Amino acid sequence: MATETRDEPEAKDEGKGKRKAPSKRTSPALFVRQIIAELRKVIWPTRRELITYTTVSLVFVLVMVAIVSGVDYGLQKGIYELFG
Repeated sequence: MATETRDEPEAKDEGKGKRKAPSKRTSPALFVRQIIAELRKVIWPTRRELITYTTVSLVFVLVMVAIVSGVDYGLQKGIYELFG
């Protein structure tokens, strides 16, 4: 059968009724240090890349606005001609 697997079957009562004890809370200082550490891992775009991405996004939005406006205008004129 296609549904058979070689893994061991899951426990029937897995995840029912048992809750893990809440772990120790993170201090605000540790939280901020972890945020800073994660932000250091981010690959930030250069100014040129940022300008390129922004320009491409704006052009795409303007093209989509033009398409939707054109379709809307065409439908409006069609409805006025039909029901006039």
